Amino acid sequence: MPEAPKNSLKEKNEKALKFIESVTENADEVQKRVLSEILAANAHVEYLQRHGLNGHTDRETFKKLMPVITYDHIQPDINRIANGDTSQILCSKPISEFLTSSGTSGGERKLMPTIEEELERRSLLYSLLMPVMSQYVPELETGKGMYFLFVKSEAKTPGGLVARPVLTSYYKSSHFKQRPYDPYTNYTSPNETILCPDSYQSMYSQLLCGLCQNKEVLRVGAVFASGFIRAIRFLEKHWSILCKDIESGTLNSQITDPSVRDSVSKILKPDPKLAGFIATECGKKSWQGIITRLWPNTKYVDVIVTGTMSQYIPTLDYYSNGLPLVCTMYASSECYFGVNLNPMCKPSEVSYTLIPTMCYFEFLPVNRNNGVNSDSVSVPESLTEKEQLQLVDLVDVKLGQEYELVVTTYAGLYRYRVGDLLRVAGFKNKAPQFNFICRKNVVLSIDSDKTDEVELQNAVKNAVTHLVPFDANVGEYTSYADTSKIPGHYVLFWELSLNGTTPIPPSVFEDCCLAIEESLNSVYRQGRASDKSIGPLEIKIVEAGTFDKLMDYAISLGASINQYKTPRCVKFAPIVELLNSRVASTYFSPKCPKWVPGHKQWCKNHD
Repeated sequence: MPEAPKNSLKEKNEKALKFIESVTENADEVQKRVLSEILAANAHVEYLQRHGLNGHTDRETFKKLMPVITYDHIQPDINRIANGDTSQILCSKPISEFLTSSGTSGGERKLMPTIEEELERRSLLYSLLMPVMSQYVPELETGKGMYFLFVKSEAKTPGGLVARPVLTSYYKSSHFKQRPYDPYTNYTSPNETILCPDSYQSMYSQLLCGLCQNKEVLRVGAVFASGFIRAIRFLEKHWSILCKDIESGTLNSQITDPSVRDSVSKILKPDPKLAGFIATECGKKSWQGIITRLWPNTKYVDVIVTGTMSQYIPTLDYYSNGLPLVCTMYASSECYFGVNLNPMCKPSEVSYTLIPTMCYFEFLPVNRNNGVNSDSVSVPESLTEKEQLQLVDLVDVKLGQEYELVVTTYAGLYRYRVGDLLRVAGFKNKAPQFNFICRKNVVLSIDSDKTDEVELQNAVKNAVTHLVPFDANVGEYTSYADTSKIPGHYVLFWELSLNGTTPIPPSVFEDCCLAIEESLNSVYRQGRASDKSIGPLEIKIVEAGTFDKLMDYAISLGASINQYKTPRCVKFAPIVELLNSRVASTYFSPKCPKWVPGHKQWCKNHD
């Protein structure tokens, strides 16, 4: 392995840390400049002209004239670009592709416009992560990272632009594929294994390469906690054939991708001793601490465990023997935002420092009632004029206050509500540091799927039609994201109102499960049908009176009897236990829901 000159690495790290110091110290000036740059570069675009900005680049005029928007406001403009209109609608630079968000609108992934130069901004943020990390964990440059990274399927819009997730876009870019040698991006997985579109072949070959280089691994990770745990479960299932490959030095014939076979052959050499060691460890009854047993030099697990991913912390602790769980950065399809400057903190204390050069940030104050049902935050879709005036700048947020993030980007989003709820945890110089609280309106999430209350309600309504012939209805329901098994799955607790006397056959409840799945958004259906990152949906029929018991319990904890309404999603363990203790029967979805890449309206040949 080529050695990086120590000095140049030290200088590079110091330069990155100085950059963070400078932009956070001068946060307001940087933000002012960023807004001015964005507005000057896009002075003539249709969207800004439409709102009468007339070339103004100052904050005051911008805030006075430009509305605070959600995706629905710009969807007609996005559709025009997707259908091939190349005029300067949102941005003066050509839209290079669309980044498909895991958030959905009308059941389809949102399309975020992006431009070529955004890849440089993303690369800049990535380049800050390891200089920060190396302050806490020295000598990371002497080993490798075992990261499970994957590409997802992509589609073309009718106008010929590629639409794909932001990470797929990054991994397929020259910024990633042709990155110069850097000890901090020295991974056990060859690029070819990451870029393989077949998820089984990709996972198998990445795990195999990670096992072959087990002594060199100093850090392990994936993007989300759910993806990393999926890799461990894959190992549980396939360790014996992986060991055969390592023992013989030949790659399993199931791996057919020629570029994958070629890249793995450079790493895979016959090693019966290593194969025996892995087989012994994996053959033991308990898999507790399997990460530190197989990769003994691992210093930490690098995964996102904030927001809904926090549900996976106990499982990660079990497999890693309590290694530090590190969340390094905060990003979305709209824009990359910030970094965690204290990466070795506890997951519950993670805060992200927003980097003021990434985009122009504004914050909408949010007041939520901290009652029993405050897990999911509901924020109004459109703002009154008074609410529009409440937005504050990056340096003006208040400690302890919660805000919804609003961004103006270089790629054509202006005062766009990202939908993330953040709490101010502290400051780095003049730049605030935020805890990520949650995505607004999300009630259920297993992987990158996000299902909100309205969508769940509609899905249940569609499913209930199967009960009509039996003169039955769903009196009350709630839901729960069960991640005790991998992949996790959605569970719905139904209390039935039965008027008829004909017993309802199990197949009808199975049809209800499938009807719900068919009604959910495309990100959920892709997770079920293509990525296999979500398991079959389950309906649990509970005894009559269960939801009265649930109300009694909530009131005993201090909920107001007048304001109580059944929560549509439950997370609190005692409530889940109460519901599970009254289950009369359970049913699973019998098959995967339909899913095809791209938006429904682009897929004329599919049903």
